[in-house]
Amino acid sequence: LVKFPSPCAAVRSFVRSQKNHTLIFTKENTIRNCSCSVDIRDCDYCLANLMCNCKTVLPSTMEKTTYSNHLTIWFTDTSVLEMLLNFTRVWDLKLSFCGTTPLPTEYLAIWGLRKLRVNKVKGRFPEQSVTISSSSNNEKEDSLAMHNKDRQMLVYISFLDTSLFNGYSLLKSYSVENVSSITEHFPSLLYSDVFSTSDNKSYVVTFIY
Repeated sequence: LVKFPSPCAAVRSFVRSQKNHTLIFTKENTIRNCSCSVDIRDCDYCLANLMCNCKTVLPSTMEKTTYSNHLTIWFTDTSVLEMLLNFTRVWDLKLSFCGTTPLPTEYLAIWGLRKLRVNKVKGRFPEQSVTISSSSNNEKEDSLAMHNKDRQMLVYISFLDTSLFNGYSLLKSYSVENVSSITEHFPSLLYSDVFSTSDNKSYVVTFIY
């Protein structure tokens, strides 16, 4: 008699074999921080709670952190998104809009972003993506999207327009390289006063809209 593993055991084995990524979602004024081994359908909160290792996080305890693996955020308003992303370091990011109310035009500053995927209006439009590239892409970069080149630290900073989630439009971006001083190059840019000027830093500034 051949004994086959149960379907549940097979699922658990499959889940363990996958690489974990972080999923954060908000629902009913709570924030859930999850570690997932499988991809979860966008905005499927029940499945995320079932298949991922999730914990509830109080907004007052949220701290800025670095996401060295893939990060997915499901959100319904810009206030929580700003709290989670503004001046946070994340290399590979997916944003899924799970709300119905149009979003205002706000700008988020994200450190180190190299790849972005967006899903709008609960998946009624095709997923779109953008890869932030530069002339130095042939070099291997670390998870913070920084590396030393000719004794100069190359720093990536992206500015994301949240209104891009309102209806269907092509995801666009453009980058400005070799920026030695963000304040001097973009004096009217939001947050420009928080960037320090350093002789050994060169910025790649990307606008996503």
